[in-house]
Amino acid sequence: MSGSTARFDEFETVDWMADAARERRHQLRRAEGGRRQQLLWRAYDAVESWVVVLVVGALIGLNTAMISIVTEWLSDAKLGVCRRGWWLNEKFCCWMHDQGACAAWATWDQAVLGTQAGFVRWLAFVVLGTAFATVCAWLVKVYAPLAAGSGLPEIKAILGGFVIRGFMGVWTLLMKSVGLALAVGSGLSVGKEGPAVHMGCCVGNVVSRNFARYRRSAARQREIVSAAAAAGVAVAFGAPVGGVLFSMEDLSSRFPRKTLWRSFFCALIATVSLQAMDPFWTGKLVMFQASYDRDWHMFEVLFFALIGAFGGVYGGLCIRLNLRVAAFRKRYLATRAVQEVAVLAAATTAITYLNSFTREDMGELLSYLLQECKDGDGWNGICARSNAGRVAWGLAAATLIRAVGTVLAYGCKVPCGIFVPSMAIGASFGRLVGTIAEMLQAAHPQWRLFAQCAPDTSCITPATYAFLGAAAAMCGVTKVTVSVVVIMYELTGALNFLVPTVIVVMVARIIGDAIVEGGISEQLILLNGLPFLDEEHSSSGKSGVSGLEHAAEDEALLDMPVAALMRAYDDDMHVVYAEGMALAALLRLVSSTMDIRGYPVVDNERDLRLIGYVGRNAVIRALAANGLFLGQEPPQLAVMFAPGASHRHQGQVSSIHSHSGTSLSVLNLSELVNTSPVTVRPHTSAETTIELFRKLGPRVILVTSEDDGRLEGLLTRKDVLCHIRNQHR
Repeated sequence: MSGSTARFDEFETVDWMADAARERRHQLRRAEGGRRQQLLWRAYDAVESWVVVLVVGALIGLNTAMISIVTEWLSDAKLGVCRRGWWLNEKFCCWMHDQGACAAWATWDQAVLGTQAGFVRWLAFVVLGTAFATVCAWLVKVYAPLAAGSGLPEIKAILGGFVIRGFMGVWTLLMKSVGLALAVGSGLSVGKEGPAVHMGCCVGNVVSRNFARYRRSAARQREIVSAAAAAGVAVAFGAPVGGVLFSMEDLSSRFPRKTLWRSFFCALIATVSLQAMDPFWTGKLVMFQASYDRDWHMFEVLFFALIGAFGGVYGGLCIRLNLRVAAFRKRYLATRAVQEVAVLAAATTAITYLNSFTREDMGELLSYLLQECKDGDGWNGICARSNAGRVAWGLAAATLIRAVGTVLAYGCKVPCGIFVPSMAIGASFGRLVGTIAEMLQAAHPQWRLFAQCAPDTSCITPATYAFLGAAAAMCGVTKVTVSVVVIMYELTGALNFLVPTVIVVMVARIIGDAIVEGGISEQLILLNGLPFLDEEHSSSGKSGVSGLEHAAEDEALLDMPVAALMRAYDDDMHVVYAEGMALAALLRLVSSTMDIRGYPVVDNERDLRLIGYVGRNAVIRALAANGLFLGQEPPQLAVMFAPGASHRHQGQVSSIHSHSGTSLSVLNLSELVNTSPVTVRPHTSAETTIELFRKLGPRVILVTSEDDGRLEGLLTRKDVLCHIRNQHR
């Protein structure tokens, strides 16, 4: 098995068709109680669904607020301490004072030596940042290895119909929450927006598992996870509509109208909860919300296109380089995760402290870069034209430092996201372009390029360039378009900048697709061997150069018969016989096939005509219900799977009389058999079969002969994925 598919056996496949059939049977059993009882059950189900969504949204907002408070305190703790109380960050310590005029806040050189010493400040920044990151990596390694990383690739695989045990459990949620605050507060070039989606899905899974209908139905569970993912994005950016669109556009394989409505409600409750907590004491949902009063001019489209091109180039190169780092990490640093994080944090903090733009927390930096200049010189003199040269060089250095840091840090064994680091990189570059454009307009107002500018007035707003750069870089690395535009609009409310945002996002997407196909989550799915059958994986769904490269390979599927992909029937294929088989043989079959989820049911060993399909777990439960356990000496008993058998004594041991008059003990398991599994013929095209997997979601498709229905083989969803991965390697 190739490297990109070697881990497939670690994951279980959800059979959406079998899950839907179980749910229908459950609903039919409820309908037997009469119309009044049926109406009561429907009302109960509706109320329960909205209660679950309400609780999930509220808990996501509360968890995000707590993480934001702790993260801000850790970020400030690297710079100094509050004399009024060590538990106060700089903002709360100096709440009634102007910036720079607060005696209660002491930098570490003042707190330790009582005098100014730049080396002590630098040393404290490096030591504390490294300590935070090292503790985070140790906690994740020891207590919850699944809490490392962003979690978005795994969430896509889960929503696509695969089970990753423990990935959305309570312990993972706890370690992800604690570790994320430590990782972001340490100064590593990581963000908390991607992990916020993972944590939201953990909350959704933990809450819904307390209700029987969600434990019973994988489809209903997927509905809650999709809604929780939307809420996670919503609280990360303060954008409920953008969160729902992001879940629909990038995460969920299936997003029906009911899921859409509940996702919006969950995102709304989460943002309202976060707003009520007000973790920043600013009335803002996120630290970097901004608003703009000025409009843009047509000549600025050239600069906007440049920013979009940067976003695409950054996204493509970031993905390619990060994949190389990830491959190196898997090969050489798999056993040295904590040491790697410690070295990375020490190097990052030692370098970022030297630049005033990288020294700040990335969320706070975005708040400064996105603010429109109105009065005064602004933060760090960023609005003073006399400082334009220094600011430009500082922004250029910050863009390079953060880009390198993000490539190295994303994917290390701590909770880490890439959204805000990419936005900070794009905003730094955008502000740099805006500053240079402003300098050119001030120096050469007579140029035809600036003919639209009124004399002696500010014509260019560098903050809006930072805003557009953030959108371009985020699109470049994620390849998400519509939801990025909506998120940026919700962050600023700048409706007049909707067209420039669309321009930079489209340019970034086009150029990014020309460099690498798919966003970083899709590429990490391939690198890490996660099972995910993309619904857009067809030649018509591709775009860019890479899509043209694979078009011929995808079209070849039209001429390839499914017989070329299937597991052909032979003596090693495990089947059960409808007309009866000895209990001892069935027990040997069940105990020797731990990695198989079900068996084709054929009429007999000679004809092999397909009757149906039976799940292994259902057989085990039926045997256990009759006191027949694996490892025991089996009694003389026959097991029948024939659907035409009498409904009497279903699932129980009974006696029947043979033609010779003797009495036989028989266990009738015919009610477990799915008599209408998805079947195709050997000459059916592979493309059609793959579409059946995508649209219907079965775990297995059986292949039968053209004439007599004889079992020829079978094909699983993992077999399809293996073929696609190997075809496009």
